[in-house]
Amino acid sequence: VTSPVRYHSDDEVTCPICLEYFKDPVSLDCDHSFCRACITQCWGRFATDISCPQCREIFPQRSLRPNRQLRNIVEAARELRLQTVKEPERLCEKHKEPLKLFCKEDEIPICLVCDRSKQHRDHTVIPAEEAAEEFKSLARRRQHEEDCEEDMDTDRKTETERQKIVSEFQQLRRFLEEQERLLLAQLEKLDEEIVKIQNKNITKLSEEISHLSELTSDMEGKCQKPVSEFLQVRVSCADTNLSVGVTQIHSTSLKYR
Repeated sequence: VTSPVRYHSDDEVTCPICLEYFKDPVSLDCDHSFCRACITQCWGRFATDISCPQCREIFPQRSLRPNRQLRNIVEAARELRLQTVKEPERLCEKHKEPLKLFCKEDEIPICLVCDRSKQHRDHTVIPAEEAAEEFKSLARRRQHEEDCEEDMDTDRKTETERQKIVSEFQQLRRFLEEQERLLLAQLEKLDEEIVKIQNKNITKLSEEISHLSELTSDMEGKCQKPVSEFLQVRVSCADTNLSVGVTQIHSTSLKYR
């Protein structure tokens, strides 16, 4: 019976961070899986607002679910790989020797005979296994640099948005301060007008009170005079009125003659 592990690719059983078989695999809320040590080191000291290194989804807090099914698949894949018959070594097309070396200058695998030839004599040659490890390390470093660049880009966008918000609030603050200044000036002007009206009314009222006081004093003075004198004044006023009346009648009769 064919093992079900044969249907799983290396990408499904390797951690996206260290590019090795999963060790103590855990899954995030977005269902992406990583080695527990890898994701813990990736997140560092951050406990909130953390993101998935693969899809960049942000989570409010850490939540690591042990993935036992994936762990069993990885263990089965390891056993299967150990049981698999070793593939035949790739041979040099020119010398028919195993390609056990790697030329850094030409960036190609070579055999021992190629290493002694003029073509590669002065080149830097390392074992193929070492070259493979270097490529893996380079891939991890590039992935890390890309992740850092994405983080820096996110930080730049966040800073730009922060500056935009600060600028908008500063403009709003200046607008409100200007409105406050205008309203206070209007209130001050209104207060001055009210004071002027009040002063004018007070002056007018004072004049009326003074006039009434004079009339009251005059009436009190007249009331204190003897009755005979008061009557003489009235008779004198009556004679004057009568004389005026007779004169008017005489003038009228002469007019109609």
